[in-house]
Amino acid sequence: MGKKRSGSKNSFTNLSGTEIDLLYSEPSKRLLGKPGKYPYTRGVYPSMYRGQLWTMRQFSGFGSAKDTNTRFHYLLKNGQTGLSVAFDMPTLMGYDSDDPKSLGEVGKCGVAIDSVEDMAGLFDKIPLDQVSTSMTINGPAIVLFAMYLSVAERQGIQFKALRGTLQNDILKEYIAQKEWIVPPAPSLSLINDTVRFCVEEAPLFHPISISGYHIREAGSTAIQELAFTLYDGLTYVENAIQSGLNVDDFAPRLSFFFNAHNDFFEEIAKYRAARRIWATEMKKRFHPKNPKSLLMRFHTQTAGCSLTAQQPYNNITRVTLQALAAVLGGTQSLHTNSMDETLALPSEDAVSIALRTQQVIAHESGVTNTVDPLGGSYYVESMTDLMEAGVKKYFKRLDTMGGMVSAIEKSFPQSEIHRAAVCYQQEIDRKERIIVGVNDYIEKEDKALETLKVSESVERSQIRRLKKFKKNRDAKKLKRALARLSKGAKAQAYLMPLVLEAVRANATVGEITAIFKNVFGTYQEKTVF
Repeated sequence: MGKKRSGSKNSFTNLSGTEIDLLYSEPSKRLLGKPGKYPYTRGVYPSMYRGQLWTMRQFSGFGSAKDTNTRFHYLLKNGQTGLSVAFDMPTLMGYDSDDPKSLGEVGKCGVAIDSVEDMAGLFDKIPLDQVSTSMTINGPAIVLFAMYLSVAERQGIQFKALRGTLQNDILKEYIAQKEWIVPPAPSLSLINDTVRFCVEEAPLFHPISISGYHIREAGSTAIQELAFTLYDGLTYVENAIQSGLNVDDFAPRLSFFFNAHNDFFEEIAKYRAARRIWATEMKKRFHPKNPKSLLMRFHTQTAGCSLTAQQPYNNITRVTLQALAAVLGGTQSLHTNSMDETLALPSEDAVSIALRTQQVIAHESGVTNTVDPLGGSYYVESMTDLMEAGVKKYFKRLDTMGGMVSAIEKSFPQSEIHRAAVCYQQEIDRKERIIVGVNDYIEKEDKALETLKVSESVERSQIRRLKKFKKNRDAKKLKRALARLSKGAKAQAYLMPLVLEAVRANATVGEITAIFKNVFGTYQEKTVF
């Protein structure tokens, strides 16, 4: 006999707490349409993967720029079609490696980038007009983007030829990830400056990747991930319009970044609902004339928070199911986590398995042969409708609060996520949800995995290079550039050209962000229990 399910046999719910019926019949209302047509429930392109597969990325970054460059070349050689950069904690927080606050963190959770020389080393022998690059950076995004642009100049590549994505999503930092530099208002202004630059100078680059991934990693439900992410996106659109930009000039280049968690059908419904909600809300709120302004294109990463240190080989199965859900949901880009990421930065072998997982799905599963294979499924369509209804309830509450910035200041999204995370953990503790190898099917002794370890010498070497770099700069040129940036920030000027000038004068990440802190101040989150 099979093992009896844990929890109440009369109650089945998904990860958002929605009760799941025994059997589903045809929903009474469906806003399906056709792929490539409004409201894009079934996909943003008519032929989807029959025309072109999703971009296969692996989130990569550790140690020095040279270390990560070696990994980039390895991934490109093994069939990866886009690069995705993970930065270390000091870089994410806008500190140089020689800052006392950086001690012990340099190169540990990503690559250490202090200067344009580091950025040049990161992309050594990688022509930037031949790859698509995603950079997961938020608080100091305008600085790292300027460094990337400067490297392109050195390679003789025009900005208009660059393809990629800047995460640049500060609202989700206040909500979930907590890696901000300055308060919300000046942060939104800096984002507008990068959007304007891309509109005018780098039209193929996505200036914002509105991220639900970290909201989900913080413990949200799928409905909360979708609601807060989409509302963040609407906030960016409204803010950019208020700054003087035309919605049709930038909205087609916005992109999104979602999590792929364990509940297979809920995740598929989430992606389908996301496209529909975005299209209908954009049309209702901002009345764009270009149909492309209604399209939601998104990157997906499998759920890091679902990986377990216990029985880590099980993570390969989890990642496969999550990646398949993302593909069936119609993602445009995908990262598959490595089985050992809960223990350490991924090893080359683990990264290779993760990449091969995508390739097997793409070339062996048959799911790419038709568009929206699960469209019309009674269950999936019902879940899509329920997801949409749940999101719109949150929208009404956020509208009533005066928008997302006001809601963040009241700690509303933070509190909602906290409650969801506690509820999920309690279900695991009570064994109402089974996590294989963690609270059931436990083995006495796990086999040890060989993991990647970043040597302490990386930090010492990075600091030595940084000190040498600072010593050899043109001090007068640097001082003038930083003074102009400071003056521009105080005058609320368009800062992207001034940041780029500072980078060309060899200013570091820490030096530029120090100006932002001095002019704009810092942000202290309101604590709510």
